[in-house]
Amino acid sequence: MSIIRSVISGTGSYLPKNIVTNKDLEKKIDTTDEWIIERTGIERRHIAADDELTSDLAVQAAKNALAQANMAADDIDLIIVATSTPDQTFPSTATTVQRKLGLTKGAAFDIQAVCSGFIFALTTADTYIKAGQAKNVLVIGAETFSRILDWEDRTTCVLFGDGAGAVILSAQMGNGDNQDRGILASKLHSDGRYNDLLYVDGGVSSTQTVGHLRMKGQEVFRHAVVNLASVVNEVLDQTGMTSKQVDWIVPHQANKRILDGTARKLKISADKVVITVQKHANTSAASIPLALDVAVRDGRITQGQIIILEAMGGGFTWGACLLRW
Repeated sequence: MSIIRSVISGTGSYLPKNIVTNKDLEKKIDTTDEWIIERTGIERRHIAADDELTSDLAVQAAKNALAQANMAADDIDLIIVATSTPDQTFPSTATTVQRKLGLTKGAAFDIQAVCSGFIFALTTADTYIKAGQAKNVLVIGAETFSRILDWEDRTTCVLFGDGAGAVILSAQMGNGDNQDRGILASKLHSDGRYNDLLYVDGGVSSTQTVGHLRMKGQEVFRHAVVNLASVVNEVLDQTGMTSKQVDWIVPHQANKRILDGTARKLKISADKVVITVQKHANTSAASIPLALDVAVRDGRITQGQIIILEAMGGGFTWGACLLRW
């Protein structure tokens, strides 16, 4: 039976030019390079310039994805931007991206699910494509998390960076089985009971301020490994596949210990996990498309392979997507 599949036809990313190493942070806060690497695996992060907005990062990633897909901006029917650090309270960053790309047709909106935002956006785009509402969707994860960090809190400020990643999701006919290219399964979860473990202590309605990120790291770590392994198994079960059939996992780049712990729980070799956290730190909704673009462009990910994307973020939110490249 022929069905519509959502196939990734292009990837792109962008990182600000300013690189801040652990050694740089040693000069500003009470921390050490050894302490950060031992607990997180992070060696450096990119920080946006003062005049560089989330939409600027998103546009550059989008242009790179369009170029790889050999598409023009006018080929796009829908833009979805996953971000927790928008340019403005409103309008959406997606409409700003739309304007900067010179588009006036179609629709554009933001999704906010923190570090899971890209998975939520990709799943939403897939739904639009399968419903026949769009043929080519630009899905972007973009963040300037440096703007919401408390730079005096050494437990959180060392963890995050800025960046953007994008994919073009395109409609393609498939046979309705696991041999099809494109998204084969996805699963999303949220549980608002855990708000106080990872949140920003400001907001339009509550404090009328932007606020700073707050996190109880050990408790988040414990939930992350369990939830991520569980949701990966859910998408495997949906397709009748096993972890042995997975060629690559491209996870949210939060902390190398979380990545290693999840792989062990899934009994997947660490060699099959795409890791960029050492160079990018945690870029929230941007981290999966950033890592995906790296692995596509360096030749690790090739057509026909089975890929799993997975993430967990504040809320809590978590999800996974299984696809054939």
